[in-house]
Amino acid sequence: MNHPHSNENPGKIGDFTVRPLDPTSDAELVHGWVTHPKAAFWLMGGAKLQDVEREYMAIAAHPHHEAFIGLHDGEPAFLIERYDPTEVELKGLYEAEPGDVGMHFLVAPSDTPIHGFTRAVITAVMRFLFADPSVRRVVVEPDVTNSAVQALNKTVGFEVLREITKPEKTALLSACTREQFEAATGGTDR
Repeated sequence: MNHPHSNENPGKIGDFTVRPLDPTSDAELVHGWVTHPKAAFWLMGGAKLQDVEREYMAIAAHPHHEAFIGLHDGEPAFLIERYDPTEVELKGLYEAEPGDVGMHFLVAPSDTPIHGFTRAVITAVMRFLFADPSVRRVVVEPDVTNSAVQALNKTVGFEVLREITKPEKTALLSACTREQFEAATGGTDR
């Protein structure tokens, strides 16, 4: 039987698992990811190690925001943030529906990229979120200029709702229901 937070990936890219992020022991790892030039849209390029630790301690203490480390074959490979969009990030900025969950994800920089890896990661992230039966729709708000992630989002079923203005960026509010995800990816393996 499949563990709800583990998914054998049919694309033969490997096994993905998810564990809670530990703000103290994971700070150094995550600092290397969020300050990498490829993570420019994460908006933490100039962050110091203490800034990252402080940020993730605040998330750990927050009742509506959580952070996780995604593992690829047991090795840390991506970061997930899950949040309640009616309380964090999108509060008052969109028409919330019951069962909405907000998500950010970041793939660790790699010297040896694997073809199709980022798509496999976002698929694993979506499976992880939809493993919670109360989740009916995932909501994201990528920067309007981040065309790479917009294209990626589309491959797993996201549709653009509209542009929204946030304090730090103009974002493309997008949403993906469980049904849209299943139609785009061939199911949630449940």
